[in-house]
Amino acid sequence: MAASALEGLLVPHILPQPCFHELILRLNFLHIPCLKIFISKGLGFAIVAGSLMVKLPQIIKIMRAHSAEGLSFKAILLELMAITGTMVYSISHSFPFSAWGEALFLMVQTVVIGFLVQHFAGHTGRGLSFLFVYLGILSFLLSSFTPPAVVTMLQASNMPAVVISRLLQVATNYRNGHTGQLSAITASMLFAGSLARIFTSIQETNDPLMALTFGVSSVCNSLIVGQLIYYWNVPVDKRKKE
Repeated sequence: MAASALEGLLVPHILPQPCFHELILRLNFLHIPCLKIFISKGLGFAIVAGSLMVKLPQIIKIMRAHSAEGLSFKAILLELMAITGTMVYSISHSFPFSAWGEALFLMVQTVVIGFLVQHFAGHTGRGLSFLFVYLGILSFLLSSFTPPAVVTMLQASNMPAVVISRLLQVATNYRNGHTGQLSAITASMLFAGSLARIFTSIQETNDPLMALTFGVSSVCNSLIVGQLIYYWNVPVDKRKKE
């Protein structure tokens, strides 16, 4: 009875039937192909679950400070473009949710951050326009009107978008001499998530474009984490004091 219940829970969302018998019933943990599937699925769902909260520390930090100082809106737009590209590309190719699900939750949180950046800069109207325009573009991209070639091109543009967005944030941090309201928790989770996604992309989608995108993202995210460590003891109002 217990084995049947567990089988219903794991098959086929976590493990295919043959792997359930190998790993769960026979306890054959040396079956490498099935072990890779299990680790990949576990990592995938862990990343998706973590993405529910990955940018909440950033949102909370902005709300508490009533300021988005140190955050580059241009970098946020480019990051949103990359997240959207991954989500639309994955949906159009029917990839499993565990391979891309975090993009959905990161998209929502990034849109909120983008609005807050405009709102606390005194441009609430511009922030609302940003919301409506983005929702319109997203609806079009997810519709049947969007040619597959456009979706593929959007995913291919992720790499330069990620690189430019991170370099813009790196430049902003360097120019300010501090990382402002940038959240160390959020940056660290984004770095860890993109690193883990290299493995899950190879395992679950077998799509080299997805794997390469996350590889580039990991390198760029590491630059932000490095700056957070370097500027850790620098106060936000350093420039004002100078």
